[in-house]
Amino acid sequence: MSAAVKNTVLFALVGGLILLTGFMQSWNSALLILNMGLISAIMAIGVNLQWGFAGLFNVGVMGFVALGGLAVVLVSADPVGEAWAAGGTRVLLGLLLGAATVVAAVLVNTRMPRGRARAIATLAILIGGFFVYRGVFDPGVEAVEKVNPAGTGFLGGLGLPVLLAWPAGGLLAAGAAWLIGKTALGLRSDYLAIATLGIAEIIIAVMKNEDWLARGVKNVVGLSRPVPYEIDLQNDPGFVDSAIGLGFDPVTASTLYVKVGYSALFLVVLVILLWMAQMALKSPWGRMMRAIRDSEVAAEAMGKDVTRRHLQVFVLGSAICGIAGAMMTTLDGQLTPGTYQPLRFTFLIWVMVIVGGSGNNFGAVLGGFLIWLLWVQVEPIGQFLMDVITSGMAEDSALRSHLLGSAAHMRLLTMGLLLLLVLRFSPRGLIPEK
Repeated sequence: MSAAVKNTVLFALVGGLILLTGFMQSWNSALLILNMGLISAIMAIGVNLQWGFAGLFNVGVMGFVALGGLAVVLVSADPVGEAWAAGGTRVLLGLLLGAATVVAAVLVNTRMPRGRARAIATLAILIGGFFVYRGVFDPGVEAVEKVNPAGTGFLGGLGLPVLLAWPAGGLLAAGAAWLIGKTALGLRSDYLAIATLGIAEIIIAVMKNEDWLARGVKNVVGLSRPVPYEIDLQNDPGFVDSAIGLGFDPVTASTLYVKVGYSALFLVVLVILLWMAQMALKSPWGRMMRAIRDSEVAAEAMGKDVTRRHLQVFVLGSAICGIAGAMMTTLDGQLTPGTYQPLRFTFLIWVMVIVGGSGNNFGAVLGGFLIWLLWVQVEPIGQFLMDVITSGMAEDSALRSHLLGSAAHMRLLTMGLLLLLVLRFSPRGLIPEK
């Protein structure tokens, strides 16, 4: 079997499983799996750029995904006028003072000659700037968060169309990646992993605790959508007549219509990013990145700036993860910082890349669809198997209670087992790098 036929069969198999979900369960479930599979595939492409192209071990994926979700609030949420009037100006001024303090300290540290005078000047700027920053920033935050804390309590966003938040999410994640990469990319791979994981935790902790920014753990709900609302479709006589004519209940038809609309938008983004990643892979830049990945010493000997190229691909991969995070928040219609769990979902994205085929963009896409499908379906399948296995046991059996209670862990067990099987029988992934 040729590689092209094999790859086609693998994609057809995953597509068939999604269709089977629609026939056996519901089309709403199938479309939900499809939409999250599209988003997961985009995240996997971003991680594949970093690991498959350049060998960068980034374990802070969820931090960049969270920044993409934050961008949706900052761009598409309506501004809260009362909060801006109460302390919005002080908050912005405080942030500017904090940034100016950091810039001033860096300039002093780089331009003054080494010695006690430089150390004292840098320390004085940092300490004095910190107190000035907090003196302006804290009262503004307190005033903002007191404005209807049950419903708003934050500054809101720009009120722009939500589709603009997707590239904005990529830019926000790219900016954070540049700042992180300037300091962390000089580290060894294991230290880079620790640094990116820690920074991701810091990003998520800030989002959880700074209510003025995006309401923290109170969540921002009711975000705008790029597709119609179901209730609007159900109140449209033309849509209702069309749904009934096709044999659908109008309520079910409206939910399917909305999910199909999301699928079309997500598919367009995936195709564009996949095409760009393929063009990059086949370009001289892509060949250079793989050469750096295989041997940094040899690449440096040929005159390549390894650290600079690592920074480029780190920023690009993080930007793609930020776009995916903005898409996921748009699909949910709300920002819930508590759901961003770096160890859990970062692991899942890495499984997608490794199982699909590290270094192969199509493999990353396949892994995104396959792993998300299994992630959703394994738990109900496991519950069904446990029900069958324990059907002959007594109701008060301790073993029966233990087995039924363990069904919830089938997801992680299956992911680990699948990863081991792929690494044993196809160590380069289902669609390996050429």
